[in-house]
Amino acid sequence: MGATDLGSLITGPGQIQYGDLLLGRGTPYRWKALSGWEELPSLDSSSALRPDAPGAYPGALLAQTRTIGLDLMVRAPRDQIGGTIAALNAATAPRADEIPLVVWLDERGPLLVNARAVRRAVPVANGYTVGTILGAAVQWEASDPRRYGVDEQSVETGLPAPEPGLEWAGGAGLEWPDGLDWGLGGATGNVGTVNGGDADASPTITFTGPVTAPRLTQEDGRTLEYDITLAAGDQLVVDTRAGTVTLNGAASRLYTATSRSVPEQAFTLAPGTTSLSYRAESFSAGARCAITWRSAYW
Repeated sequence: MGATDLGSLITGPGQIQYGDLLLGRGTPYRWKALSGWEELPSLDSSSALRPDAPGAYPGALLAQTRTIGLDLMVRAPRDQIGGTIAALNAATAPRADEIPLVVWLDERGPLLVNARAVRRAVPVANGYTVGTILGAAVQWEASDPRRYGVDEQSVETGLPAPEPGLEWAGGAGLEWPDGLDWGLGGATGNVGTVNGGDADASPTITFTGPVTAPRLTQEDGRTLEYDITLAAGDQLVVDTRAGTVTLNGAASRLYTATSRSVPEQAFTLAPGTTSLSYRAESFSAGARCAITWRSAYW
């Protein structure tokens, strides 16, 4: 994501940024209504009707895509209206990939989804010639319906290692006029994450070698473990949203998941605090595990 992709053009509430296009207060594109942003996305239910009693057996609820609509009034000097509409058209052209749509509504701050523009309307009527267009609209679709905090969070840990303790060099005993130096503290391999939203977040996990059979476990027992040996500097990246496992940014290693691993997309961070532990079959100095995520909201 580029610098302007995450809302760096936005200066306050009432503004929306899609790619490099800024909408709302202080721009020619004044929005009148925003739909699909604070609403809960449509849900698919796997509930099954009870065959011998009223009601149903509760099933899983899976959110569909989020559709976001923006009603606009476009106003520009009459000799600039063409360029203003051309900029809107270029920014909302069909594209193969999703890019950040950042919305700042109120004191809660900005949130983002990754989306594509799927509809655009620019009515051409009498007002067009004087630089005022009423009834314009843009519609986006986000394949991931969750909204995310703009700031990415990250924690990192090494594997459990003991403390070096005291050195009794030369049998001369200890001198502690300024207190004892107990050495550097050993790593525990345990870290905590905080998802400040109300939806499960999908983290990205990076295992860095040298390590064999890296394993990350949540407090509820959900585990990701891979039967692989990483050399020094090798990185195994697990994208739990996409469900991919790649070695050094290219080669897929999804097949190295062990039988104790859950599906990657099931390894989510619930709202609130989650404790995780990093373990491995064997390792050397430099082995690390990093977890990155954004707070997720419905």
